[in-house]
Amino acid sequence: MQLSINHDRLRIDLNAWERILAFFFNQTLEIPLNHIHQATVEKPETDWKEVRLPGTFLPGVIKAGTYYTSRGREFWVVNRDGDCLTLELENEFYKKIVLTIEQSQVWRDRINQQRDLIHQSDLI
Repeated sequence: MQLSINHDRLRIDLNAWERILAFFFNQTLEIPLNHIHQATVEKPETDWKEVRLPGTFLPGVIKAGTYYTSRGREFWVVNRDGDCLTLELENEFYKKIVLTIEQSQVWRDRINQQRDLIHQSDLI
């Protein structure tokens, strides 16, 4: 998985395995930075009431795909080997995106800083 910020959008490029496991056949997700309410490195709590449709789940190994929860529709590509980046979204198809990526803290800071810059420029 690769993340990049182009102008005012966060781009998430999934590799072939991630797309297959998540049953997500688009290569990329693009989210306007001003639709990201908050980026954190916290892994959200999960519970048995979640409905996976479609996706893959192997306890302690991988959670990938679209999940319908009491919090809303979420997209996960998380494995046990890595740090989480959680994106809380507004005005998007998903309410939350949870990813396992390297340097999650660096990406959290970068996303939040870029988002704040866009919000400040909108106020001017």
